[in-house]
Formats: sequence, C-alpha cells, structure tokens
Amino acid sequence: MNVNIQTLHFEADGKLVEYVTKKLTKLNTFHDRIIKVDVFLKLDNVVHTIKDKIAEIKVHVPRQHFFVKCTSKSFEESFDNAFDSLINQVKKKKDKQVA
Repeated sequence: MNVNIQTLHFEADGKLVEYVTKKLTKLNTFHDRIIKVDVFLKLDNVVHTIKDKIAEIKVHVPRQHFFVKCTSKSFEESFDNAFDSLINQVKKKKDKQVA
C-alpha cells in the first residue's frame, strides 16, 4: 500500500503525519487489495480569521475508488471523521461483493 500525504496552505508537523500514517495502516484489515491511499489536508478560509481544517482521503483499489471529505476545527477530528466514513464505505462495498 502506497501512502501519499499532501498539505495545502500550511506545513504539517511530524506528529500529524505520524498520526495519519498510523491510522492508515489499519485500512489493510478492512480490504486487502488497497493499492494507493492519497490524503489531502487543507486549510479553508485562509483569507478570513476562521480556518476550517479539511481532510480528504482517496483510496485506490482495483476497479474501484473510495473518496471521503470531512471538515472540522482540527485536522485530527477531520481525519478521524473521514477515516470512519471511509471504513463504512469499504465495508459496504465488500459486503455487496460477498453477497
């Protein structure tokens, strides 16, 4: 599984990258044929004083892709919400294939 983490409008510190990478290793328990995972961490409303943190996750599996986007006031919360949604998508798709 190839993991690619990109940040827009800011520079991620080591703790955030480590947190994201550690969480993504759990994806293999839900789907064993994951080829690539792209994570995009963005700051929204850069011009204004309020800055929302956006986490987008794209997962590439043979013949299908999963995409999730979540927004909150912290990157960890955004990523956790996106990760939970992604796991639900993967489980639903896998259940349909088995049935």
